[in-house]
Amino acid sequence: MSKGPISQFIEKNYLHFNAAALVDAAKGYEQHLLENGKMMITLAGAMSTAELGKSLAEMIRQDKVHIISCTGANLEEDIMNLVAHNSYKRVPNYRDLSPQEEWDLLENHYNRVTDTCIPEEEAFRRLQSHLYDIWYNADSKGERYFPHEFMYQMINSGVLKQYYEIDPKDSWMVAAAEKNLPIVVPGWEDSTMGNIFASYCIKGTFKPHTMKSGIEYMMWLADWYPKNSTGKGLGFFQVGGGIAGDFPICVVPMLYQDMEMHDVPFWSYFCQISDSTTSYGSYSGAVPNEKITWGKLDIHTPKFIIESDATIVAPLLFAYLLDL
Repeated sequence: MSKGPISQFIEKNYLHFNAAALVDAAKGYEQHLLENGKMMITLAGAMSTAELGKSLAEMIRQDKVHIISCTGANLEEDIMNLVAHNSYKRVPNYRDLSPQEEWDLLENHYNRVTDTCIPEEEAFRRLQSHLYDIWYNADSKGERYFPHEFMYQMINSGVLKQYYEIDPKDSWMVAAAEKNLPIVVPGWEDSTMGNIFASYCIKGTFKPHTMKSGIEYMMWLADWYPKNSTGKGLGFFQVGGGIAGDFPICVVPMLYQDMEMHDVPFWSYFCQISDSTTSYGSYSGAVPNEKITWGKLDIHTPKFIIESDATIVAPLLFAYLLDL
């Protein structure tokens, strides 16, 4: 397909510095797919609340994403935006809020993420009420699932359709559920729904065993990776830093060093969008070459780092890949 006006604008104007890095990374991603490579996207921060689904969902539908690693917050917040968008509150002057104004948001059941406040009742409790039924059903039957599988069950059941407040085509979780896209969610318990599930376990309502763990996610990924890294291999597109990126990238050195599987290929493409400073041992700010020393990337792996705001860069890069 010929490139659309957004892509043409990018190619004409994005010629230097981080803008050029964006183009190089996009073309590298595109070439990787053209050579029948697969791609993992990792989501840190609050990319779902930033409504990345508007572009990521179409990436999923067009098979330009083959697996996702995300935080528990990104897993749930895309669905929250789907069912409670009209009740969200935007605070453009968030930098100027006083402690009292922050307290007032809490008292009014708004949880702030930078300039966006998520409504507790319409978002958190709405998901909780339906997940409770799904968790209860599994727990009573002695069945066990991963966190994202419970979310898929809720979406695919249709129980949330009555609440939809955005076009479901703009929800990356709806797109992922329709394709049964593989997802890993390290540290899921560090999320609102994770906290809620833990509270039920503390009260004795559910058994922790009902929710498959991070160790089991790594075991699953250790089986999936070799099966999907043949040929051109599996690329790694990291949005932000943190556990969403560090957890899955470690599967390669684990397989090689700890499982002694010496024929395991390195990640075959790497790009990170980050605004983290490269200093003081920060994983998020580490340059890609550092990953060579950890057995994650090869010397010859194409490596890109775009030091900018992911909420600006990721939609543009996805637009390029979608020929928009």
